[in-house]
Amino acid sequence: MQDLAAFTQALEKEINQIDFPQNPSNLYDPLRYFMALGGKRMRPILTLLGAELFGNSKESAIHAAVAIEVFHNFSLIHDDIMDEAPLRRNKETVHTKWNKNIAILSGDVLLVKAYQLLAKQKNEHLPALLQLFNQTAIEVCEGQQMDMDFETRKDVSIEDYVEMIRLKTSVLLGCALEMGAIIANANESDCRHIYDFGQHIGIAFQIQDDILDLYADPEKFGKQVGGDVIANKKTLLNLKAFELADTEQKEILHQLSGTNDLNFKVEKTRELYDQLGARTACEKIMQAHYDLAMTALNELEVDAAAKQPLIGLADFLMMREV
Repeated sequence: MQDLAAFTQALEKEINQIDFPQNPSNLYDPLRYFMALGGKRMRPILTLLGAELFGNSKESAIHAAVAIEVFHNFSLIHDDIMDEAPLRRNKETVHTKWNKNIAILSGDVLLVKAYQLLAKQKNEHLPALLQLFNQTAIEVCEGQQMDMDFETRKDVSIEDYVEMIRLKTSVLLGCALEMGAIIANANESDCRHIYDFGQHIGIAFQIQDDILDLYADPEKFGKQVGGDVIANKKTLLNLKAFELADTEQKEILHQLSGTNDLNFKVEKTRELYDQLGARTACEKIMQAHYDLAMTALNELEVDAAAKQPLIGLADFLMMREV
């Protein structure tokens, strides 16, 4: 995979230069704290790669890239509140370290800051960038609402779930790439294909996350294996297992969801998923979206060599160990 150090370095420099006022400290200190937590910066890297793919420098898209990262962090602050999550990147979440009201308000400021950063791009590109960014922001909120609704719904289908992860996670990857393409003056067809590439890679990546949550090597995973099972989350594995199970097996799954012995719950659920072939079925869906991503990439009217960084990045994302 292409060395992404130059991209990361450029992004960190710009992120560190975001000017948050000193007062009110309870509004801006949480933002300085949260943005310093870091992360993979994968979404803004995609924006820079999108610009370079169509012949522009990464510098030409730096403000849009940082806007994408700032928007992503805004969504994480609010998601953590809704999920009542105590930790983010192994550090206290904003609402835990301060309180929920502060987290809501500081998150709101971060969203506005994303628009300020995006407005630094050339005027000729702003109408298209804003249209794409606004639609994506709405869709991310729709995906989050669907995810919360799933907690109480008993009729969630596999199609519903894939649509939820498309909206909550994958559209932002597509948006990040297309923003780079827009800034590099790519044609409408190429903009559509690069968006589709990001969207389908995002879906495949999230399905892989579902699988890793239950099947990863605990020493390499970085968090508790089986957390989704413990929380009785509706993941693709869970939905596929219920689709494949007979009446008796469904009853066992229901019983396991209520057990208090967490190690037993995770172990027996994994055994039943294996018996049903749920993991294999999910891997086929994951592969189908990866293939759709590669098809979209192949349709781009650019030299094959220029596509290699995105192919390498996609393979890197999809080759995490289980």
